[in-house]
Amino acid sequence: MKRILLFIGFLLSLPFLFLGYVMLTDYRPAAVTALAVSNNQNIPIKKGEPLSALTFNIGYCGLDENQDFFVDGGSMSRSRSKEQTRINLQKIASFIARQNSSFILLQEVDVNSSRSYNINQFAALEEKLPDYGSTFGLNYKVAWVPVPLTRPMGSVTSGLATFSRKKITSGTRYQYPGHEKWPKQLFELDRCFIETRLPVEDGHELILINSHLSAFDEGGRIRKEQLKFLKEYIVNEFGRGNYIIVGGDWNHVLPGTGPDKFETTEKRPFWLQDLPDDFTPNGFNWAVDPSIPSVRTVASPYRKGMNFTAVIDGFLVSNNIKVTKVFGQDLGFANSDHNPVICQFILQ
Repeated sequence: MKRILLFIGFLLSLPFLFLGYVMLTDYRPAAVTALAVSNNQNIPIKKGEPLSALTFNIGYCGLDENQDFFVDGGSMSRSRSKEQTRINLQKIASFIARQNSSFILLQEVDVNSSRSYNINQFAALEEKLPDYGSTFGLNYKVAWVPVPLTRPMGSVTSGLATFSRKKITSGTRYQYPGHEKWPKQLFELDRCFIETRLPVEDGHELILINSHLSAFDEGGRIRKEQLKFLKEYIVNEFGRGNYIIVGGDWNHVLPGTGPDKFETTEKRPFWLQDLPDDFTPNGFNWAVDPSIPSVRTVASPYRKGMNFTAVIDGFLVSNNIKVTKVFGQDLGFANSDHNPVICQFILQ
């Protein structure tokens, strides 16, 4: 009986031991963190020269067209196989390299995660892009995510990656405000944006911001705090005479777009909200492509005309930048649950 009671006591203590382990290993980033810049290019930006930026949420190279995701109503959290992860990574990296963009902003880039078979995707992308400087900022680092129970997500180390053909003065990670309630936050992303500052020949700087806002916060409560923080930051930098480009995954329907134009048999997902009318600062304009959806729902594998789609990826630019063209790339969600968006522009 004593042995049975001890064994029962041990089993009952396991959840508390696990929770204690996750708390001890919890990633607690500082409000502001300097980031290393690798392979920095020594080419300054000239006013009037054609430039381009690409933003792409690569979905940890695990959310291809045949995948679903448990938080969105599906059942899966990991890529189907290591082989499929490598295929997705290779195809995404090859596409990015072919675009020859001046700047590349990527989200959900895994460096050591169970869900993507511990493949260092950032290192693979650096190898594929030898003519770019690069910087990386963590936004998801958890020792073990225990859900879904049948095949848990496991350990996660992931973040945002920015690549530049132009000289980077500095790279910095800025922690977004707002958190989920404890203990849920222990297993959630630590949302942030990474800023790269690039010198311009007129003495000012191009401030390039790579951002990934929250998605599944109830009522968009945390997203409101994040947007307020971001708005204050870019307004301040614009006031200094700098050029500002914010690109990434906004997790909102972006102004000038509407999901109603895309065929679907699904209802609008619970997490998708319109960007607040009062967010866009004076002196800033949106660069989006309303004709190509940039995200799909992942409650089920992708079937064109069935999954709900919308435009949540794009750019916000200061009006001292002339946007000459912006276009989404319809890749059919073959290797990620997002499509990339490219913006062509000139600093005025």
